Amino acid sequence: MRAGAIAIDPAELRTTAALMLGAALVLPALPGHPGLACPLRTLTGVPCPLCGMTTSVEATAHLDLRAALGANPAGVLAVVAALAVLVVRPARLRLPAFAPYALLAPMWLFELHRFGLV
Repeated sequence: MRAGAIAIDPAELRTTAALMLGAALVLPALPGHPGLACPLRTLTGVPCPLCGMTTSVEATAHLDLRAALGANPAGVLAVVAALAVLVVRPARLRLPAFAPYALLAPMWLFELHRFGLV
């Protein structure tokens, strides 16, 4: 692995992708639709960058893109990435070390705007 890169095991990523997509299809059918409140938002009133991801992924899996984009646009990207990992089956993946920050910063700004904090 080169300096400043994050290596990701595609086998683990495929398992995670399959579990995420399966849960997105099944969760809405469960009685009472279980879900967890965001701990950061519950304690502070400030949403985290991942607020709305479950709703967004579920809506995307059920082809309700309007609801998905309203909850968190990154959920649509997560479903597309999960499908790509399952279909393309890459041998190895490397991301630049700054990638998590580059992804989380706009997600957080979206959530802060969605909840009227910016």
